[in-house]
Amino acid sequence: MTTEPERSGRPQPTFDPELRRLAVVVVLGAIMTILDTTIVNVAINTLGRDFHTSLSTIQWVLTAYTLALAMTIPLTGWAIRRFGGKTMWIVSLVLFIVGSVLCGSSWSVTSLIAFRVVQAIGGGMLLPVGQTMLAAKAGPQRMGRVMSVVAVPAMLGPVLGPVLGGAIVDNLAWRWMFFINVPICAIALVAAFVWLPRDAERVRGVRLDLLGLVLLSPGLAALVYGLAQAGNGHGVTDPRVYGWVGAGTVLTAAFAVHALRRGEHALVDLSLFRDRGFTTSVVALFLYVGAVFGVMFMSPVYFQTVRGDTPLRAGLLLAPLGLGAMITMPIAGRLTDRIGSRLLSLIGLVVAMAGLSVYTQLDADTSKVVLGVAVFVIGLGHGTMMPSLMAAAYQRLERSAVPAATTASNIIVRVGSSFGVAALAVALQIFIRHEFPSAAGTIASAAAVHTPGAPSHLAHAFGHSFWWALGISAFAVIPIALLPGRRSASVVEGDGTVTESVDDRV
Repeated sequence: MTTEPERSGRPQPTFDPELRRLAVVVVLGAIMTILDTTIVNVAINTLGRDFHTSLSTIQWVLTAYTLALAMTIPLTGWAIRRFGGKTMWIVSLVLFIVGSVLCGSSWSVTSLIAFRVVQAIGGGMLLPVGQTMLAAKAGPQRMGRVMSVVAVPAMLGPVLGPVLGGAIVDNLAWRWMFFINVPICAIALVAAFVWLPRDAERVRGVRLDLLGLVLLSPGLAALVYGLAQAGNGHGVTDPRVYGWVGAGTVLTAAFAVHALRRGEHALVDLSLFRDRGFTTSVVALFLYVGAVFGVMFMSPVYFQTVRGDTPLRAGLLLAPLGLGAMITMPIAGRLTDRIGSRLLSLIGLVVAMAGLSVYTQLDADTSKVVLGVAVFVIGLGHGTMMPSLMAAAYQRLERSAVPAATTASNIIVRVGSSFGVAALAVALQIFIRHEFPSAAGTIASAAAVHTPGAPSHLAHAFGHSFWWALGISAFAVIPIALLPGRRSASVVEGDGTVTESVDDRV
């Protein structure tokens, strides 16, 4: 429903009290769920030792969480329409808190894996639900500023997760990686009860697309799992890679056929992709997020294997990315609402690629100061680009389409991040084989080589791999250039009709 300031063309305040409170609730709840996708990474060896189990078994503590997240996201759009945003936010947050307490209280690796699934079912919905509520409340004229808020937990989680996890493992018991969620999420829960408005737009008669759920959720899980196997060092010809990716592709394609037949009643309404702004922005997000997540994955591995840094120090070397993004993100949000997404997204992409290009020249003794500055520059570009692209996905959609758009965009970002990590991991395997013909093509086999030039050769393999990240991000120029121009404010004509014009110049 269009608000009076939007209809009259009068500017809306940046954040009125209600929108500000909603933003605080969303950030408090969502940031811990995203931190939990990476916070456990640095504790794998500790968990294996405490539970007296193998590394391959402990990896399921990470894998189960990731797969459950992927399978839960498709439910978001339907759940919001059926039960309302506030209700689903509270239910999801309670599930995440309960799952966190159970994880911290685990008595075996089996119980920990099972409780991670409970945690992920709640966590998988929190960011999409929060994103939906903010987008619906903000309206087109404030979309850029609101998306700069949504991007904060999405950006800080992967950067701060390993740092926080390393600090906890070094100084406290590993169980505190889960218990730390409880007080922060409890504050978010109380704030949600007090500050969020009651649900007024429930569609009680909307039915769940069960066939779509049976096709899409397992399809996404298979895709993400297969790509994760590639990222864990298995070759692309390994059955654990092409088998799972192939199965996921078939199931997802079957869902697409089903969804096109079912139309707006499908689990995810694919008619959204008829909108140029939504389609071009999510394609650009898929490519760019894939490149950046690949860098976030590969950079700590380089610092640990080539430079001998601890997990905590390796994580801290990514911190400048968050600092750079926090500087430009609020500025980009305001400018997006004034001048549109296309120019800012292009500027942000070019800046991020400039920082990334430094990593293509890695050596065994490349200055960490130079690399820190490069990561900071990537952050500046990231903070400029992400709010603009995320806003572009929503600005031309009807309010009723926002839940479905949030579900679709989160699915694409989830698959894109997995694709990026897998692509760079496969590239690294290829270049390791080139640099170490006698090795098995894995990081461990290359690190075991102790010839005088081995560290330099391994660093070069990482540097060549970062060229792939640069290439993937470069492809994002195409959909960004096709983004529609800025939609002007709505104006009430003399006969009472509402018209909107679009600046569509390239």
